Amino acid sequence: MRRYYVVELSGEWVLSRRGDDELPIAVLTDVLTKLNGFEKQSSSFTELSFSLDASVPKEEVERKVEELLRIRYGVEKSDVVTKFAAGVPVELDDSIFPDEAADFFEEKEDAERAARSKEKSDEPDEEETYTAAEAAVHVVMSRISKLVGAKEFKELANEIVKVAPLLSAGKLPEVFAGRSYLFSIGDGDGLSTYLQLLASLIAVTGVRSMQEHNVHEVKVPSGALYKDPSEAFAEASGALSGGFGSSKPKVVCIDISEWMDNVNSEAFKKFLRRVEKSLSDNLVVFRVPFVDKDILASLAYSLSDLLTVRTVTFPPLGRDEITLCAKQELDEYGFSMASGGWKHFHERIAEEKRDGKFYGLNTVHKVVAELIYAKLLRNAEKGQTSTVISPADAKVICADTGAGGKLRGMRELDALVGADGIRRQIEEIVAQINFSMQDGEAERPCINMRFVGNPGTGKTTVARIVGRVLKEQGVLRIGDLHECSGRDLCGRYVGETAPKTASICRDAYGSVLFIDEAYSLFRGDDNERDYGREALDTLVAEMENHRGDLVVIMAGYTDDMEKLMQGNAGLRSRMPYCIEFPNFTREQLAEIFRLMAQGRFKCDEALFDAAKDYFAGLSDETLGSKEFSNARFVRNLFERTWAKAAMRCQLAGSREVVVTKADFERASGEKDFSFDMPKRRRIGF
Repeated sequence: MRRYYVVELSGEWVLSRRGDDELPIAVLTDVLTKLNGFEKQSSSFTELSFSLDASVPKEEVERKVEELLRIRYGVEKSDVVTKFAAGVPVELDDSIFPDEAADFFEEKEDAERAARSKEKSDEPDEEETYTAAEAAVHVVMSRISKLVGAKEFKELANEIVKVAPLLSAGKLPEVFAGRSYLFSIGDGDGLSTYLQLLASLIAVTGVRSMQEHNVHEVKVPSGALYKDPSEAFAEASGALSGGFGSSKPKVVCIDISEWMDNVNSEAFKKFLRRVEKSLSDNLVVFRVPFVDKDILASLAYSLSDLLTVRTVTFPPLGRDEITLCAKQELDEYGFSMASGGWKHFHERIAEEKRDGKFYGLNTVHKVVAELIYAKLLRNAEKGQTSTVISPADAKVICADTGAGGKLRGMRELDALVGADGIRRQIEEIVAQINFSMQDGEAERPCINMRFVGNPGTGKTTVARIVGRVLKEQGVLRIGDLHECSGRDLCGRYVGETAPKTASICRDAYGSVLFIDEAYSLFRGDDNERDYGREALDTLVAEMENHRGDLVVIMAGYTDDMEKLMQGNAGLRSRMPYCIEFPNFTREQLAEIFRLMAQGRFKCDEALFDAAKDYFAGLSDETLGSKEFSNARFVRNLFERTWAKAAMRCQLAGSREVVVTKADFERASGEKDFSFDMPKRRRIGF
């Protein structure tokens, strides 16, 4: 006989201990392993389920937990333990759930015991075993409880479990069968997982005769693609009609994102009538992106003309929730992260977000896989078997961000070519911040900035340094750089822009949000399908509401950035600092090339003379045009020269790469770099 337990800790408290070498659950596991017959069933970031020999008193287990929390962490059990459940001694038939039989337990309340005892005879009370149905419900609910975030989905699951016995007792399955759902969830945020869990929960609770894995997802394309808009619903209608190998009802998820602003059209209403007729054979879930709550309410109201619809929202995961997901996944693979490694993990996540195409949990899974592979590779190289991912291990998966490895703060600016004027302006800003903090001002001065200038003049590099400087000065908590383009703030559908912009800002709390090509947010027209103005309004609100924990830097061409300031009346006053990034001179471009080359390879002296002559030959028109990319142009030329040298050395059988004048001349003579060079006179025809 064994007794099953669960201990669940407050997620907020566990997150507050994320800097510890070991998670509280891991420490708790080590303590409990000393008890007789300990067997861990499962664990997560906040929860441990296990079994012990039935001879171990429940009071002994509870005492161990209390002592650990009080002595090691200085907290009381009642403050951080959200659940302590112990089942009665039981022998489970493993054939019920071969892989998960021991993964369930159920808390027995005194009131329930008393109620059951009244129904029994005067014979001594016997401890009960659990039914297969109870075990099945618990297994699914245990999975749902371990989800990170998804508060409304968890509330829906609890609601279904509570109402299931009443529906069965009253023989009213048609009451539940008439219900549909509207999920508001972003790409990659786990839609398929939630649908599978919903199908499983409905099946095990018995509210409908449902096959657990019978889930079908379909997207309805825009009606504008068809002569008859009703044709857009052909695939969705086919999914509702069946033909998927089971006579039992199935979950059909219909993505109606393309129809969000056309839900009152005749074609859409016609499809809803088709959905209404199919509810006896299907449980229908409509899916849209995570959108503004008012837009979602309006959409639900339109769907409710013909259907009973329950709305469930899935907000994007924040930084702490992403950390929690990654910790859980690492734990499943038997790995853990040293506290210093999380900085690099979030740098990698920020890199994934820079192109505006972050896919939530899918991206987190990808980055965790990269972490584990990097660790395994280092283990193989060093002959180790460590499962703790160190900061050095985690740093491998991050892109090289240039300066910032050895230098800090203002000294990084000193190392940049042609940044003297920029350094002076940033020093003035920092001095004002320090003065206001020492003077005890109630609010920190607004320090959002505009970086104006042509491409390749160092705006992103300086923005990254500004984040580090403000972190050193105690102005920002984290000091990282979060990059995006202006159009990344805009959604694809009505109502998607405001929450998307807010989510990007939320990721950057405590750091710098760098918005490149920010001028693309305002195009100076009244196009209702352009959501740039809505993004600006949301951004201004975020800048005001979080002025003490967020610095926004907008970057772009000088003239275009001036037009942007006209896009929102409050924008200019909230971005008081404007730093100009001039084009590099010919001498500075040559110096940048020299620094790049000397930092990587052996070079002959004639190489730098050739580079100096090359940049001296660039015309004023080239240097002053918007198309000329300054340091970016130099980097491209250097990499082309490097490629020429590498190929030459490889053909010569040399392992060492030495960059020569001839390599540079071959690279600079190619079409991409010879656009401005004097043309050679042709011989003959």
